[in-house]
Formats: sequence, structure tokens, C-alpha cells
Amino acid sequence: MKDFILALDQGTTSSRAIVFNRDGLPFSSSQREFTQIYPQPGWVEHNAEEIWSTQSAVASEAIAKAGLSSSDITAIGITNQRETTVVWDRITGKPICNAIVWQDRRTAEFCDRLKADGLADKIREKTGLIIDAYFSATKIRWILDNVKYARKLAEKGQLAFGTVDSWLIWNLTNGELHITDVSNASRTMLFNINTLKWDEELLDIFKIPAAMLPLVRSSSDIYGSTVGQFATDIPISGIAGDQQAALFGQMCTEPGMVKNTYGTGCFMMMNIGDKPIRSRSNLLTTVGWRIGNETRYALEGSIFIAGAVVQWLRDGLGVIAGSADVEALASKVKDSEGVYFVPAFAGLGAPHWNQHARGTIVGLTRGTTASHIARAALDSIAFQTLEVLKAMEKDSGIEIKELRVDGGATVNNSLMQFQSDLLNANVVRPKITETTALGAAYLAGIAVKYWNGTEEIRKQWQIDRIFNPKMPDDTRKSYIRGWDRAIRSVEVWASGGD
Repeated sequence: MKDFILALDQGTTSSRAIVFNRDGLPFSSSQREFTQIYPQPGWVEHNAEEIWSTQSAVASEAIAKAGLSSSDITAIGITNQRETTVVWDRITGKPICNAIVWQDRRTAEFCDRLKADGLADKIREKTGLIIDAYFSATKIRWILDNVKYARKLAEKGQLAFGTVDSWLIWNLTNGELHITDVSNASRTMLFNINTLKWDEELLDIFKIPAAMLPLVRSSSDIYGSTVGQFATDIPISGIAGDQQAALFGQMCTEPGMVKNTYGTGCFMMMNIGDKPIRSRSNLLTTVGWRIGNETRYALEGSIFIAGAVVQWLRDGLGVIAGSADVEALASKVKDSEGVYFVPAFAGLGAPHWNQHARGTIVGLTRGTTASHIARAALDSIAFQTLEVLKAMEKDSGIEIKELRVDGGATVNNSLMQFQSDLLNANVVRPKITETTALGAAYLAGIAVKYWNGTEEIRKQWQIDRIFNPKMPDDTRKSYIRGWDRAIRSVEVWASGGD
């Protein structure tokens, strides 16, 4: 009996594959990091063929590690880093340049021009998004304007654009399917979240030929099957951007439920039901998922640098040998002793949206050590999360007393406790913290009737630990005042002010 689901989790720094069983438990997994390319300050690229080769390899490895064959896999679900932009030639199947990663800031000045042209409200109304270099549209425009012959080929219909999900599915199906789902489409700044269609006026604003775009499908549906990748072909039946997949994997299926994913970036999402709500606090409105005829929307606060700050401590500063060493280094001091680290390496996301901000450390003294900087780096993840949560409370009118958490950094107990203390709310860590991959597996499984629906799945969600706030109010307020001062210093620097 086919009794497993394969989830492909293509992230910003690694490609993973996890085989899940019927109880929603990981049965085996495989992971490979891939190259981060920084051609100029503020530019971030990936080799799309390396993304595909690592993802293809870990898919086969995860099946083999479990002692299974492809015939044991009922379906494949895909979740992916969002906004990252791949443009390839439909005839050769080869990318025409490196993928431009969501963190990339090369189009910041173009975004400023769009705002100066008075387009912010129009784009916000249609897409739920704030004009920023983060999203795909300006990246596609840059490729068309800067890669030789790109615009000419695109106008002939020879080029295909896709977020990473589309690129993986194109390769999994040997070029038979050029598709995406509503959740990924809603991150491009070309998709109207009210009509759930590509928007002709937006395509005209960005000068992007419609022929480049993938067909938009639901998040849970049988799209087709793999072609020649495995010994037997496997149905592909679930797609969601990583944060939407995590929201579903955390079973935040009712309006008002909130999760935060601690990955390369940090992404908080609140389920807001079946209608989009425009944020008044610089949050994004996005499509959560679509199953059958039902669409769920979400408010999202995007923090660009979270776990990536730990990678910087490892690779840039060289104060730790491995990412797992950060907790031990930070725990050598009781707190950061007044050091604040704002890791705005790729600008500031929600609720500030300052694309010209840069990373800043303030409060250094002669007694500051690597431990204080490591502690301040971890603290920055919690402080940024606090800012987004407060914005979400303001928009929704709901006091958030519980935050469901997932992602790599949630294994760090001291960070989770500090998060609970800062928020003055319970932080709930589930037993399965790989909720991004799990959400993709659930969406795929529902489509092929492996699971009967969300009611059956909801029973599988189990708590590992609840972190309760313990910090005195005056201490909390003092920490927050210090963070606010650090943010102001970053904004002054970004403005070029004295």
C-alpha cells in the first residue's frame, strides 16, 4: 500500500526532502546546503540549476533512507522560498541568468521611482503588498532590462518566469507543467488577490509580457505527475509558499490564529478568514491557501534577517564554528549588557519597510565580547518579532496571547523564553517543528484523499513545550526602549541624516 507523502522543502540556504507517514510524523529526511552568491553589496543570487540538482538529490536520498521506493510514495507536496525569481528559456530549459533572491536589493531605486509616481496605493489595493525590492515583479523587470536579448525573447514567448515552486515543477515534469499556486502568485506583485488572477494593469506598469507567467492553480490539487525522475511517476498535488505552508502545518485554520516561523528570515502570519483585510500598520495582506473553492487570506509581517544573523556570526564574523554553537556562546553572559544588534543586512521589513537600512550594532563598550554580540544577535530575532506582533494586534483588534512557533531557531530554549518574556504571551512549540514541510505534505495528502481533510489533520498537532512569560514589566519595558533607540539610529543612518 502506498503509505507515505514526500514533501520537498526548498529553502533559501538549503534544499530538504522529508518523507511523512499517515500520522504526520517525519519518517526520513535529507538536506543539502547550496551556494549563496553575492556579486555586489546588496545583491543576492542563487544558481537555479544548483537549486534543482540539490532538491532532486535529497528527494531520492530521503526515499532511499526510509528503505522505500518511489512506488511507496502516494504524492509529492512542494513548499519553497518565496519571491525568488527564476527566468528560463522554454526551449533549452536553462535559466538565462542566476535566480535573484528575495533578499536582493538591486531594484530598491526603481521601487522608489514607483512610489514617487504615486503607484503605492494602486499596487497595495490590488496585491496587498507594499512596494519593495523584496517581491518578484521588479526582479523580473530588472532581468528583462539587463540580461542580453531577454526582453526580445520574452516578447516572442520563449522565456518562462517562475518562483522556485514553478522551476521545480517544470523540472520534475520534464517541462510539461508551468504552474504555480495562489499563495506563491500573491508574492509576485503581479497577482490581484481580489480576483485571484494575474493583473493586466500591473503587467503593463512593470512591462512584463503575460506569456512569461505560469498558470495559477489551487494549493491542493492533482496537477500532474513527475516524468522520468523516479522509477515510477508520482503525483504532484500540493504547493504553497513556505510561510503559508507553515501556517497550514501549524493548523492555524481559524481566523485569529497566529504562527511565527524562525528561518533565514522570520515570518509571522495571522489567518484572517475568507476576505482580504488591508493593513493599517505596514503589514502585508496575502493569500494563505486555496483548497477546493475556499480561499484563506492572511496578514503577514516579514522580517528579512533572523536565522541568517547566526550564519553571519559563523561565516562573516567567524565567532562560531557552526550555527548550533550560538546558544552556548550567548549563554556565557546573562544579557547583552546594553548591546543592541539590528540585523538590517537586506533593509528593514515590517513594520518599517526601510529598504535603505543597513545592519547596525550599538552600545559597544571596551568590555563587550563575542558573547555579548551573539546574545544581541539572538535577541534581535525576538525584538523584531515583537514589533510585528504589536502591528498585527493593532490591525486585527485582537490581543494575541498565544504564538505558535516553528523553524530551526525554535530549538533554542533561551531564545524562546526571551521571546515569551518580551511578548508577555505564551509561546507554543509543537512536537513537529518542521511545519513548513508538513504543511506541504498535508496539502498534497488532502488532494489525493490520503487524509480526509483538516479535521483529521488537526488531531495530529501536538504541543512539545509552552514558554510562559516570567520577566518583570519594568525590565521588559527597559529592553524595548533600548531596541526602539537602536531602530531610530538605523533609520537616521539610512536617511543620510546627521
